[in-house]
Amino acid sequence: MQVIVVGAGIGGLVTALSCHAAGIEVQVYESVGEIKPLGVGINVLPHAVRELDALGLLPELSAHAVAPDRLTYFSKHGSEIWSEARGMSAGYRWPQLSIHRGHLQRILLTAVLDRLGPTSVHTGHHLLGSQTVSEDNATARARFRAPSGVEIEVEGDLLVAADGIHSTVRALAHPSEGMPIWNGALLWRGTVDHAPLLDGRTMVWAGHPDQKFVAYPIRDLPDGRQQINFIAEYRTENRVLAEREDWNRPGNPDDFIPRFANWVFDWCDVPSLLRAAPSTFVFPMVDRDPLDTWTTGRVTLLGDAAHPMYPIGSNGASQAILDARTLAGCLRAYGEDVDAAVAHYEDLRRPATAAIVLANRSLGPELPMQIVEERAPEGFTDIDEVISRAEIDQATEHYRRTAGFALAALASGVSAMDAIATVRP
Repeated sequence: MQVIVVGAGIGGLVTALSCHAAGIEVQVYESVGEIKPLGVGINVLPHAVRELDALGLLPELSAHAVAPDRLTYFSKHGSEIWSEARGMSAGYRWPQLSIHRGHLQRILLTAVLDRLGPTSVHTGHHLLGSQTVSEDNATARARFRAPSGVEIEVEGDLLVAADGIHSTVRALAHPSEGMPIWNGALLWRGTVDHAPLLDGRTMVWAGHPDQKFVAYPIRDLPDGRQQINFIAEYRTENRVLAEREDWNRPGNPDDFIPRFANWVFDWCDVPSLLRAAPSTFVFPMVDRDPLDTWTTGRVTLLGDAAHPMYPIGSNGASQAILDARTLAGCLRAYGEDVDAAVAHYEDLRRPATAAIVLANRSLGPELPMQIVEERAPEGFTDIDEVISRAEIDQATEHYRRTAGFALAALASGVSAMDAIATVRP
């Protein structure tokens, strides 16, 4: 079996590694000429770390990441709303990892080149089109413009489009979909070398969905400081994108730091931290409506190409990893019956990810923060008089179940890829 993967991001590279582990030949095609460690920090949730551990990558990932053991939510006045254990401190068998996206991609790329060979990733290949061909519709064909400018065609048993929110493959299948949907929120993201916040192993969320500050460490520095990833966010009345969003678009500090001028707390001087950042990137909070199908013949979608979602709850990269492992498991389980394998992959992953897209639109794990803002906009002295622990637990556990990382769901220790063999019809 030959699989063509379009896109060398996190989802595409994990697909390549997982298919290779299943004995499937894979070639990866990436549009950029050089894969650089771009981006800022991300979180990989325990169920996705489980999958990377099954690929033998956990030791190296852990060496370049921070494993937070607590998540604490604060009001816009800096008062604690609630705090909960995360990762192994919460009883999971795997940690939650906070890591620079570029480091994660580099580790995955190095593993692909080592295991699949130095010619397995083709950079500078811009996808022009894809289709299912042959009399029995059992062949996928992709057409690329190579770095030389020459157009080439590649054929395989399956084409996996892991080419992001602006997926060429998705646009070909759904030409009227248009631009992503924006909810009016803008996010300024960056990293800064800074003294640890709280105990240095805590993720902090402060504010509410209309204005929020998020920070967590992604690297311990030799001088005792940490590289801290931050997000400063506020919502506007605008709902129409003027131009295509880009994770690497520079942001202007004057556009957002003044809005946080009064956010000086005993645990963090937010405006000072933001001003210390060497650069920021601005990004609108966008997603797309869930699709009724991801697959057309021998062409299917994966990751952000399949289910772009708001960056809430640390789910973007984690869900792409789960997609990749599930698809590889289905291909291994069904063998020559590629169509049945892809259908099973979609049955497992499409409803699950659609539920997360919709949950994130409904504030997801941020719902208690919004309740606190509505009930106590001027602050509080006793959080229990504002919101009960039962309300918080109900909202947060419901989101964990929706996103697939409730503690009970990981109790077996079986990876998503290995679990497929036990559920094949």
